[in-house]
Amino acid sequence: MFAVLKNLGWFFKQEKKRYLVGLFLLIICGVIELLPPLLLGNAIDDIVTSTITWASLTRYLLLILGIVAVVYAATYVWMHRLFGGANLVERLLRTRYMNHLLGMLPPFFERNRTGDLMAKATNDLRSVAATAGFGMLVLTDSSVFLFTVLFAMGFLVSWKLTLAAILPMPIIAIGMVIYGRAIHKRYTLAQDAFGVMNDQVLESVAGVRVVRAYVQERADQKRFQDITDDVYRKNLAVAKVDALFEPTINFSIGLSYVIGLSYGVYLVFQNEITLGNLVAFNMYLGMMIWPMFAIGELINIMQRGGASLDRVNETLKTPPDVTDPEQPETPAVPNSIVFSNVTFRYPSSSADNLKDISFTLNKGQTLGVVGRTGSGKSTLLKQLLHEYPTGSGEIRFDGVPIEQLTLDHLYSWIGYVPQEQILFSKTVRENIQFGKKDASDALIMEAIATAAFDQDLSTLSDGLDTLVGEKGVALSGGQKQRVSLARAFISDPEILILDDALSAVDARTEARIIDNIRTKRAGKTTLISTHRLSAVQHADWIIVLEEGRIVEQGRHEELLAMNGWYREQYDRQQLENKLTSEEVS
Repeated sequence: MFAVLKNLGWFFKQEKKRYLVGLFLLIICGVIELLPPLLLGNAIDDIVTSTITWASLTRYLLLILGIVAVVYAATYVWMHRLFGGANLVERLLRTRYMNHLLGMLPPFFERNRTGDLMAKATNDLRSVAATAGFGMLVLTDSSVFLFTVLFAMGFLVSWKLTLAAILPMPIIAIGMVIYGRAIHKRYTLAQDAFGVMNDQVLESVAGVRVVRAYVQERADQKRFQDITDDVYRKNLAVAKVDALFEPTINFSIGLSYVIGLSYGVYLVFQNEITLGNLVAFNMYLGMMIWPMFAIGELINIMQRGGASLDRVNETLKTPPDVTDPEQPETPAVPNSIVFSNVTFRYPSSSADNLKDISFTLNKGQTLGVVGRTGSGKSTLLKQLLHEYPTGSGEIRFDGVPIEQLTLDHLYSWIGYVPQEQILFSKTVRENIQFGKKDASDALIMEAIATAAFDQDLSTLSDGLDTLVGEKGVALSGGQKQRVSLARAFISDPEILILDDALSAVDARTEARIIDNIRTKRAGKTTLISTHRLSAVQHADWIIVLEEGRIVEQGRHEELLAMNGWYREQYDRQQLENKLTSEEVS
């Protein structure tokens, strides 16, 4: 049960002063709160013996008021310390969790659902934070404060009466063990179900246009209803066990009151304790109600926090699929890129996705990668990003194997525009500045002109300050591609990778962008994968892929002379362009 506290030991050690002060004041408050029942019992005995005076009554009242004031001030401090610690550990864990996610590569996100990752970042971390705040409170109250009250009852009133009154406590202990195990198991299942629900919501919101286009609203509602019903059932299973805590504790406390009152009256008649002692004892017994409940809350919150921390740690302990070398090499500029017999297979694939790929690309050259859909174009380009563990063969940058480069150093050379453009829910300006922080408007406009987006900019309501919406929903496909291109151009990378990044623009705009790339990126390396051969005609070297193999390679003219797939595709596209031009005219 207390494994969660052990796993948070690093935080308690880091915030040792905060928790020592908070717990010390919490214990002091508990001890001081024992004084009013004692004073009240003494006052009652003075009344029974007719020795009470106005002076003694005033003294009792002033002492009680003083105790209340001290407890009030101390309570403010310990609550600030303990619950402030809960907020702090949540912030630290959330930062660590986010940093870990940012360091993960595509294989990790292929294995983990986005909704579940979000559930861990919200519900689970809040449960862990509650353990560090409210959990420490109930731990102290259910142990130190409980034994302090028992000590006061035994030493200040009667050990006989105290031992008799606590006879029902084993019922609580047995119940807590049974309920605690059930809570841990059921709460883990409930949190897993919440992650599935999160994932379904994300998919439904992101794909709402497709859902409506295929008139699948009712089916999607039914699917979501089934998932929410499952979440409800699993949370209800948690609530059913949770609901057993209070009745069990109330039953035990009720027995304690019956035993305490019955046996206490007997001791009063036997003159072993006074009436004031019996009143004080019953007040102490009332003070034990919260520590008893705290035992139940302790089991509950520790099991929930433990289950949540286990889920979060499961993610945090997942190592990156690609790690930096212990002794990295750091060439200043990638003067050459060499693929030597590279064979690669995705972890989820049953066959090689690239086979014996070999080519050399020198600084300043442009490589075109073409082929049928699914031939391996994107897979080849992604090898330069080192997102997956390398297969057989070698990839070298300026003679250095890619495994000997840190990912940060490698990515500092690369500008990448993927097939599926990702724009953030910010302005056009901020999305482009993502490629170069604090870039001036002049640089932004230059990147926009290179991406042939300058004419479209005037059609946007607020120009550079136009919000693009979530994932760029306010822009067309071609506009999103060109904003993504501008983001890559503004960083002026040594290696620019365009993975079918011109598919949503027309032929004239494509020709303008290609001309701009040839002009602006003279002396720097560019790799372009595309279905339209017009985008790579100018390339220094073109490779044609088929089922992960290079079946043709050479310059544009050389490939035409081979009369293979490249020539066939080129003639077909030229005919399509001619027919389109005739229709327009």
